[in-house]
Amino acid sequence: MAFAEPAGGDGAAPAPEPAPESGRRPLAPLLAVCAGYFMVILDVTIINVAVPVIGRDLSTSLTGIQWITDGYTLVFAGFLLTGGALGDRLGNRRIFCSGVAVFTVSSAACALAPDAPFLVAARLVEGLGAALIVPGSLALLQQAYPEPAARARAFGLWGSMAGIAASAGPLLGGLLVSTAGWRWVFLINLPVGVACLALTLRHVARSPRHAGRALDWPAQCAVVAAVALLTAALNEAGRRGWSDPAVLAGLGLALLAAAAFAVRERLAAAPVLPPSLLRSRAMGGGAVIGLLFNFGFYGMVFTASLDFQHQRGYSAVGTGLALFPAVAVTMFASVLSGRLSRRTGDRPLVVSGMLLAALGLAGWAALGAGAAYPLLVAPMMAAGFGTSFALTGSTATVMGAAPAAYSGAASALFNTTRQIGSATGVALGGSLLATATGSAAGLRDSMAIGALAYLTAAGLAWRCVPAAPKAA
Repeated sequence: MAFAEPAGGDGAAPAPEPAPESGRRPLAPLLAVCAGYFMVILDVTIINVAVPVIGRDLSTSLTGIQWITDGYTLVFAGFLLTGGALGDRLGNRRIFCSGVAVFTVSSAACALAPDAPFLVAARLVEGLGAALIVPGSLALLQQAYPEPAARARAFGLWGSMAGIAASAGPLLGGLLVSTAGWRWVFLINLPVGVACLALTLRHVARSPRHAGRALDWPAQCAVVAAVALLTAALNEAGRRGWSDPAVLAGLGLALLAAAAFAVRERLAAAPVLPPSLLRSRAMGGGAVIGLLFNFGFYGMVFTASLDFQHQRGYSAVGTGLALFPAVAVTMFASVLSGRLSRRTGDRPLVVSGMLLAALGLAGWAALGAGAAYPLLVAPMMAAGFGTSFALTGSTATVMGAAPAAYSGAASALFNTTRQIGSATGVALGGSLLATATGSAAGLRDSMAIGALAYLTAAGLAWRCVPAAPKAA
């Protein structure tokens, strides 16, 4: 589904909107883009509370429940690079709006699903819509806020949406399921999607197109296969164990598909991202930093959720409230890092954020699983604040390393690595809780590994993130 651009907009750079006299850019483009991104990430976590009720209501098997949850994630992660390439070729606003429309319509289909197979199919389409939304979101913000300070603030608020949506999902899902019913988990997307589409079409400028750049379909198919197989293998590793033949086969096939993608990119006349960009410190290093801090943060959220529910006996709503301190600081951290980046550059913010997050998870590991809940508030806040504080600078690093013509592909690469980090953190956390001698040991090991990932990201940021803001 595509939206026609107004006449005269094809292939031309968008006319910049005049800045208000105060020097500040209008907030409408930021609200539009963040609404779409929030909707996408919320759907990853809000479903977890609803699937047991959905399974009973639709009389589906455990396999069906797993596909309701994982099918969305697989398609979302697998098609991110394709969404980015389409945005660069056809215009990021056009692809973003198409993704919002697909996501909203498929959410309505999910809410009206008469049986489990219909719901699974609608969730797959929903994941495709998400893959079209996310790459264009960063590209549109970069286009709407060209000044470094305004762009840093926009990137910071965009990044905070992920932490807020991921942690608010279980709480909101629990409230909706217990009051209005599970179908409202999907219906809630409809007003958000309509508002996002209206704001984008009215307030976001048309994006330039590069229609002459051909899509390399063999490379696109290879990367879809690689990311989908890897995500599926990681999801199964949390349930089956890392030595399971299906998990090992999935990991092996994912490596083969990734190798095929790399070979094809070297030979392609129009690669998804030029190899010179992928070899740059800023682009490659920033993408790996994104993988590592998503690994630490979402691994923490997942293992903490299981510990709160299974060991402490919290309800789904109680678990959402218990995780709230990790979310409450993200908006403040994003705004603060966006304001500081103009003076300090991105490197100090990313390094200090990762060190603070590492300190939080290391403190949790030292406290152990038996610690009283009030003692865990500070470690959770440190991890949430540090991750959000570092996200602004790492996002700016990746997006700043790519030419405007490749902004969609750069955004897709960054978000693909982050999605892989999230899946790996969740899978490893689940495995440690399942295989360790006692859940307390599994929780401690998971937090310690997350702290190590944050420390690695801090060291990488010291080498890869620019030290000072670029001169105007």
